[in-house]
Amino acid sequence: MRERPLRPLDVSTVEVHDDFWDPVRETNREETVAHQYERIDEGGCLENFRRVRDGESGGFRGMVFEDSDAYKWLEAASYVLASGEDPALRERVDRVVDLVAAAQADDGYLNTFIQLRQPDRRWTNIRMVHELYCAGHLIEAAVAHHRATGDRTLLDVATAFADHVDDVFGPDGLEAAPGHEEIELALVRLYRETGERRYLDLARYFVDVRGRNDRFDWETDHPEDIAGLPDTWHTGTDWDPTYYQSQAPVREQAAVEGHSVRAMYLFSGAVDVAGETGDEDLFGAMERLWENMAERRTYVTGGIGSTEHGERFTEDYDLPNDTAYAETCAAIGSVFWNRRLFAHTGDARYPDLAERTLYNAMLVGQSLDGTEYFYDNRLAADGDVHRSGWFECACCPPNLARLVAGLERHLYATDGEALYVTQYVSSTAETILAGTPVTVDVESGFPWDGEVSLTVDPDEPTAFDLALRVPEWCVDPELAVDGEPVDATPGEFAVLSREWTGDETVTAAFPMAPRRVAAHPAVEDDVGRVALERGPVVYCLEDADHDVPLDRLRLPTDGDLSAEHRPDLLGGVTTLSGPALDPAGWDGDLYRAVDDLDYDETKFTAVPYYAWDNREPGAMRVWVPAPLDE
Repeated sequence: MRERPLRPLDVSTVEVHDDFWDPVRETNREETVAHQYERIDEGGCLENFRRVRDGESGGFRGMVFEDSDAYKWLEAASYVLASGEDPALRERVDRVVDLVAAAQADDGYLNTFIQLRQPDRRWTNIRMVHELYCAGHLIEAAVAHHRATGDRTLLDVATAFADHVDDVFGPDGLEAAPGHEEIELALVRLYRETGERRYLDLARYFVDVRGRNDRFDWETDHPEDIAGLPDTWHTGTDWDPTYYQSQAPVREQAAVEGHSVRAMYLFSGAVDVAGETGDEDLFGAMERLWENMAERRTYVTGGIGSTEHGERFTEDYDLPNDTAYAETCAAIGSVFWNRRLFAHTGDARYPDLAERTLYNAMLVGQSLDGTEYFYDNRLAADGDVHRSGWFECACCPPNLARLVAGLERHLYATDGEALYVTQYVSSTAETILAGTPVTVDVESGFPWDGEVSLTVDPDEPTAFDLALRVPEWCVDPELAVDGEPVDATPGEFAVLSREWTGDETVTAAFPMAPRRVAAHPAVEDDVGRVALERGPVVYCLEDADHDVPLDRLRLPTDGDLSAEHRPDLLGGVTTLSGPALDPAGWDGDLYRAVDDLDYDETKFTAVPYYAWDNREPGAMRVWVPAPLDE
């Protein structure tokens, strides 16, 4: 681990002005955040808080973790407020914050499912009822809200709840880990915001107790606790210890297992704990688990969690396409985990994976107009898979909104002596380096163009390091300061150590040649198939662009691929095209010798995977067969 961890720049210190991300973020601000508020209100989430505020009982609506949707919405809205004034949104946020505060019990407890339905069953079913999961999202929202507005109302609610949790759990209280992780990473954020060491100690406790104490057997000890919960929550095999990462202590786990979102939140919290406490053993376990995930359990899009049965990881190289689950929330959790791993290592492989995930597995989760969503993300479909306006379990939409609204937190990182540029998004950042205020401006053509320029403007000449990520997908990168070439190695950071005066211009060229990729031969679904990439973007084929049914098309493994930017298509995208083959001469034949195969020459057009299902319904493929006789 680094002696000095890298911290992301605060949202309020970064201004994004990017041709690609500005429309996405404007849609998020103008459409998505408003749309999601209406849905959580219509769905009963806010009504649950009103009923608790008014002293009522019963009448709870939604999933047991319904409170978390309000908290994720508050976090997203707070990031929007941090990036610019919005009086109407601020008024709405204030109303929701006041509502949440009014629902809190005198002792700090807050969970509307328990308060309305089972007020005498607090903390008796922490693996299924999600009390600590909701508490974690409350804390994350409170930190974001405090930083955006300076108002302590929600932060006071969160600290009171955290104090209550600290009184209940620990070696002298309840010894158990929550079924859905989130409290761990949130408590570290609260520690950083308040300086209160007890919150960090409690986070470490929750990490270390997992896999050591499974004291609750709810169906036999507390059958009343499962009344009214879906049968699938307490029957079958989904709730084995592996499902919620309790099969072994975290430090001893050998592979990423179980529910993929829970795993990402747990591992994010564990990295934070390891970094804050200098726990090399725990951090080493996180690096080992990341390698298992990145090298054997991640889709080409960056998606994770391959099966809908338990929304979980399965086994190495089990990455089916047409049944891929790859939950949007899991992709978002992966981005969070990678950012934390990078903070304590400075290793470029973590923001490389985060980049892949952001532009593909995360962004695909929302329609271009910002009002429909994918919960799971297939890599192949036959025209019957589409985004939905909302879900009964609506965890993904507000999760996506908070990541897009807080994108600034994923672009830069600093330890006070160096500034790392981790994602190439046109933006202006202000920070303090070597004690001097510094402004950095990045102009980027990503993800369609690899040309990047940076200007560095310190208040006075100052020596510090500027570290630029050289993407692992790039061949023949070029980097220069005032025209003087600098060494640049793909998959590493190029560190520019010098005294900066404000007169320098840094330029980078990261060529984005289209490329065909193959999967490891153990990935059964992808044997004999190719996928297409360009820069950080993964592509797919859709029926809308082809006269030949997609199942007939074959993509040769050679031949020129061309890229064309289409500002009129799907909000403005770069498409790929190239030679394809259509099997011919099969009239009356069921089988034929490979030597006798014949093909008609045709062409394919590929669009970015994130943009699929925004036109007329039709089939989609990420992995396309190559000809048998190549």
